[in-house]
Amino acid sequence: MTGAGAPRPVRLWWARLPGDPPRLRRLLDPVETARYEATTDPADRQRFLVGCALSRLVLGRILGLPAARVPLRRVCPRCGGPHGKPALDPAADPPGGLRFSVSHSGPTVGLAVCRGADIGLDVERADDPPDVDLVAPHILSAAELAVLRGLVPADRAGALLRYWTRKEAVLKALGIGLRLPPRRLEVSPPGEPARIERWQDRPGRVAELRLADLVVAEGHPAAVCVTGGAQPAITEEDAHALLSAVD
Repeated sequence: MTGAGAPRPVRLWWARLPGDPPRLRRLLDPVETARYEATTDPADRQRFLVGCALSRLVLGRILGLPAARVPLRRVCPRCGGPHGKPALDPAADPPGGLRFSVSHSGPTVGLAVCRGADIGLDVERADDPPDVDLVAPHILSAAELAVLRGLVPADRAGALLRYWTRKEAVLKALGIGLRLPPRRLEVSPPGEPARIERWQDRPGRVAELRLADLVVAEGHPAAVCVTGGAQPAITEEDAHALLSAVD
């Protein structure tokens, strides 16, 4: 059993958008198909498709189910609509504890899976940096802003993305999204190992949350967060082989 002192095994898959093949669309359930068809932007539609297909293929392999039959739920905790954080129907995984998180940015789609802990994954594009002066005050605390402004201008966009991926991974792990202000969650400076320093809105949860930085192809920053107090031990696996094998 994984305890607070032992690393938490995390399996990670990264995929690149392969186009929009009909073979992947056959894996979607009716709720996913409706959302796919309602998405008008072609790139967003492809990212959603690949995220759904990869989730189904990986979870199906773990559970011994055909990908199209993996029972996923997407229930919004606020309105009950079918657009919340995806999760397995508990009946499909009797021992419990199988959790996953999907993230995508640009042509990159990621999936992280673990047992026994909630998990959040975030990836951002390094080749499309944000407007630092506009975005940073909405994301960073006063202390984090001071660190950012102490950097040379050329390093600030990359540092802001590193801050953001860490915070977004935490918020996704807990299923909170942006309902709580990110600037009230403080993480370590980008040049230091990823960790949570303090969280004004959830002070009691800081001790159980663990972060790890990731780097994807082309230098895109990413981060993963797990609950339970154990540091994630990450193993990367081959997403391309899974997606290419779909008939």
